[in-house]
Amino acid sequence: MSCINPPTALLFDQVFGTLVDWRTTVAETLSKQAALALNSSSSIPTSVRLFASTVSWSDFAQEWRDTYKNFTTAQSTPSSSKANGKSAFKTVDQHHHESLVCLLADHKLTGLWNSEQLHAIAQIWHFLDPWTDTSPALHDLGKSFLTCTLSNGNVSLLRDLAAHADLPFSRILSSEHFGAYKPSPVVYNGAAEHLGLRNEQCALVAAHLSDLKAARECGYQTIYVEREDEEDWAVEEVMAARREGWIDMWISLDEPRMSKWGGLGEVRARFAVGDGGRR
Repeated sequence: MSCINPPTALLFDQVFGTLVDWRTTVAETLSKQAALALNSSSSIPTSVRLFASTVSWSDFAQEWRDTYKNFTTAQSTPSSSKANGKSAFKTVDQHHHESLVCLLADHKLTGLWNSEQLHAIAQIWHFLDPWTDTSPALHDLGKSFLTCTLSNGNVSLLRDLAAHADLPFSRILSSEHFGAYKPSPVVYNGAAEHLGLRNEQCALVAAHLSDLKAARECGYQTIYVEREDEEDWAVEEVMAARREGWIDMWISLDEPRMSKWGGLGEVRARFAVGDGGRR
């Protein structure tokens, strides 16, 4: 990517991880809600209390996140139901609730929370806290670029997340709009068309190389922002991707200015936008 010929739009893929610290928020919420339930209800079975006292909520949060990845990968083809004019497209909200129930059963924790509490806990994905660099950089980038979500999260989730974390997007786009989940080309092509742009005028910003590879195959420019523990590819695959050069802008965790700007702040700095452009 050349700053002489920058994209018109920056689309943010997988808001979870790229822009927000889902791990901390989800693990802390699960731990807090478990403690509240155990301390306030005498109807929880003894066996559930025992398992709840030994579970690692950080590991549980990762398992929950992994079910999301598996779900969206399996659903990454256009919805035949939507094509037929029906509304059977399963949202990420529905998945988060169903998978939470299943994971609790797998960990022998059924009964720890009642149905109302389960619904509220499943909604935590609407209220994740951002990385410290995210909001300031987005405010500045929005002055020079059209900024847009392109997430598998459903529209209501993304709107809540943007409001909670002060993420000032120009537009909210979701896979829900296109009846398919990324990495389906339907989503990338549909997003560019929706914005009235050619694919090459769009740049995907993501912390996951698999998403960027799919976007590149659709003609997008690509910006990789490394985040701690977010990359699923093996070290060898990451190194190969860097050698092959299909990432236009690569922001590493060990960038000299990372401690000052942060990941998205470094994107802002390279485009010489806002505070990040002040050398």
